[in-house]
Amino acid sequence: MIWFLVIGGLAGWFAGLIMKGKGFGVLANIGIGIVGSFIGGFLFGMLQLSAHGAIGKLVTATVGAVLLLAVVNKIKKG
Repeated sequence: MIWFLVIGGLAGWFAGLIMKGKGFGVLANIGIGIVGSFIGGFLFGMLQLSAHGAIGKLVTATVGAVLLLAVVNKIKKG
């Protein structure tokens, strides 16, 4: 459980850096990373890609979190 939170936090932080955002704070970054991990896992599954180990899970969660932030930014601007 703690490892899941660490991966989620890192993924949310990386996504904030990639999207050049100001960040949302530690708890929001963890939330974004956790939701992003589900989104990334779903998308990787649809593309028949698999990621193993901590680095693979971090990449999957980060990709999902970046997509989540892109959608949220689009909604906020529109």
